Amino acid sequence: MDLAFIPSPSVGVVHLGPIPLRGYAFCIIIGVFVGVWLGNKRWVQRGGRSGTVADIAVWAVPFGLIGGRLYHVITTYEPYFGPNGHPLDAFKVWEGGLGIWGAVALGAVGAWIGCRRRGIPLPAYADALAPGLALGQAIGRWGNWFNQELYGKPTDVPWALEISSDPAIGRIGGTYHPTFLYECLWCIGVAALVMWADKRFRLGHGRAFALYVAAYCAGRAWIEYMRVDEAHHILGLRLNVWTALIVLVLAVAYFVISAKKAPGREAVVEPGAHPAQDADGEAADSGTDGDGAEEGKVSVEKPAAKTAADDGAKESGAEEAETSTEDEPGDKKSGDAADASAADAKPAGSGSAKKS
Repeated sequence: MDLAFIPSPSVGVVHLGPIPLRGYAFCIIIGVFVGVWLGNKRWVQRGGRSGTVADIAVWAVPFGLIGGRLYHVITTYEPYFGPNGHPLDAFKVWEGGLGIWGAVALGAVGAWIGCRRRGIPLPAYADALAPGLALGQAIGRWGNWFNQELYGKPTDVPWALEISSDPAIGRIGGTYHPTFLYECLWCIGVAALVMWADKRFRLGHGRAFALYVAAYCAGRAWIEYMRVDEAHHILGLRLNVWTALIVLVLAVAYFVISAKKAPGREAVVEPGAHPAQDADGEAADSGTDGDGAEEGKVSVEKPAAKTAADDGAKESGAEEAETSTEDEPGDKKSGDAADASAADAKPAGSGSAKKS
């Protein structure tokens, strides 16, 4: 019975004339562009200038590539510095072998240098970049598919990954768990989680980045456990499993401590930028202004009503004054007549009262 499976590409490089286009490098490059694009969009929303993320990425990306390669070579040194190793192969990044742990660690050093040159707080920059990093990893993982590497245990599930045999490197053909696909989907979920939590709880001071690190490590621990490629083990667990668990604990600790020491979000993330460009900040400010406007409206309407009443009273007083003024000559002329009428009215009133 034939089983459904995900086929692997027959080649991992396409030649555009004399120029080789390697699938692994292409995925890494696309992942970097997507990460910078989303990071720039979020940075502008936070109140920063457009283009700042790319300027700092000029420092962060090269440092990240060097750090990722160093971590891989140090933790998997046998193919390069073992008995039958080839030291120069350590520079062949296009053949695969970038450790995310080293990439993020040394990439953070490069980002710190770029942020320091621009007078920007590194935690705020990391918060803006966090979902983009996760999406960049999701895209970059497809480079493992082109190289037919880092797959999981043998399986016959419908979404199994077909791996071709290669005796030269000891690769056995068959169908395996596509751990690259699992990690890709997990990273997309991490990006969505960070963006939702950041919008819902207004995370700041590096907490969005800490959430990304913690969520990624939680997934990487069980995905790493499924892999069958050669790796160093400590107490029965792969080295990267221990790394994921330790970094997970550190990220959670930072999140909790940061929330207590520096609650809320940075008001200004870039000197000279207009903070009103923050979409969430505008909503909060407009809400505050709206309340103030309502309060101002009430406080203005009450004096306005009182003024209107006073004006009405003045107008009534003016009318009475006019009436009094018009009647004044008449009163002078008919003063005696009024007295006479009053005198006549008294006896008339007395007589009518007697008749009643």
